[in-house]
Amino acid sequence: MASNLELDSRNSLLQQFKETRNRTLELVKTLEKDDFVVQTAFFMSPPKWHIGHVSWIYEAIMSKIDTNYEFYSKEFSEYLNSYYQQFGVPHDKGLRGVVSRPTTDQIFQYFNTINQRVEKFIETQKLSEESAKMIVMGFHHECQHQELLVYDLQHLLAEQYRPVKKNEIPKTSEMEKKSVTIEGGIYTMGNNGKGFCYDIELPEHKVFLENYKIDIFPVTNEQYLEFIEDGGYSTYKYWLSDGWEKVKDNKWTSPMYWEKIDNIWYVRDFLGIRKINPKEPVCHVSFYEADAYCKWAGKRLPSEAEWEKAACWNKEKQEKTVFPWGNENPTSEKCNLLESYNWGCSEIGAYPDGISHYGCHQMIGDIWEWTSSEFTGYPGFKSGFDEYNDKWFTNQKVLRGGSFGTPKMSIRGSYRNFFRLDERWLFSGFRCAEDI
Repeated sequence: MASNLELDSRNSLLQQFKETRNRTLELVKTLEKDDFVVQTAFFMSPPKWHIGHVSWIYEAIMSKIDTNYEFYSKEFSEYLNSYYQQFGVPHDKGLRGVVSRPTTDQIFQYFNTINQRVEKFIETQKLSEESAKMIVMGFHHECQHQELLVYDLQHLLAEQYRPVKKNEIPKTSEMEKKSVTIEGGIYTMGNNGKGFCYDIELPEHKVFLENYKIDIFPVTNEQYLEFIEDGGYSTYKYWLSDGWEKVKDNKWTSPMYWEKIDNIWYVRDFLGIRKINPKEPVCHVSFYEADAYCKWAGKRLPSEAEWEKAACWNKEKQEKTVFPWGNENPTSEKCNLLESYNWGCSEIGAYPDGISHYGCHQMIGDIWEWTSSEFTGYPGFKSGFDEYNDKWFTNQKVLRGGSFGTPKMSIRGSYRNFFRLDERWLFSGFRCAEDI
């Protein structure tokens, strides 16, 4: 391709950039000024920091493309750098909330200034295809932080948060919870689409799977309550050794945000302080909790290859699709993502138009699903951006599928999320698998 990007491509980049930035602003539009500076836990970040960081990353990208690029401010860069050693020593994540300067007003001024710089950069800079890909990665990085911001807003405000848009969550009738059999053999795993993907979704490679069963629905609150009431959190034999230590050290007795009031379980989230809905997928559980439930139930977590085949393989056409329903982009009729504006999990069976070829429901949206797979590079992995993904190839497990906080432009069947085994502040659940 020619070294300089065509006008249509530049216009497309500009449009994507503006849409992404507007969605970030929409998430914080109704916050009070005091909300922007609060850090509620060491694993959370103040909204002010997110607004600044998603702007700073574009500076990092522009400096990679144009070595003459000058950063806005050394002070801002030191505060807003998350973990990129190549740009200096990052600020301590647990102390992002103790910094009063730059102020919230200054951060928004910075946000607007970077908007102008990026737009001018796209319009005037000589951009190769490779440079354009780096800018697009900035959009997807911002999408990731939009979801992290949603997690943080729930921890900070829960039902006091007032979203700009909010829709009614679809209800369902009682659904039969069953599993489907999926034949084994050679499966080609990884991203094969033409659109954007991260380096960790590549290269496509062959894996061998035995025959297995996988549940058509994620594990529900009703099912998880049975585990709790059967002494799941007080019986060490279900737990990995490290997990049992976490249960004792953190006094876990239920998923995060659950609370027992007058012997009835409630959850506090964006939808209020409400009784547990038995038909929703269980949410805010760690890998350790998911693994313990599976052991209690006589099942196991699927590997990410098993999950991906159940989600994306069309046996009749002998082809892999980008999404469970095919290659068409997500809509609110097919799945529950950020732009559904539901602000919570849908009941199981709420999206019959989004089921996979094998009949598995809600494999995109609602909750990220833990798998048994270690997060590491695929065979033949090549890093696409220093310090972005591959520096985390240790002590993390892969999750698949996206959540109700995931922007639709940033999810696909091959997307690999990753978290540490004890983390549960994300919108995380799971479905079970079994050997045959």
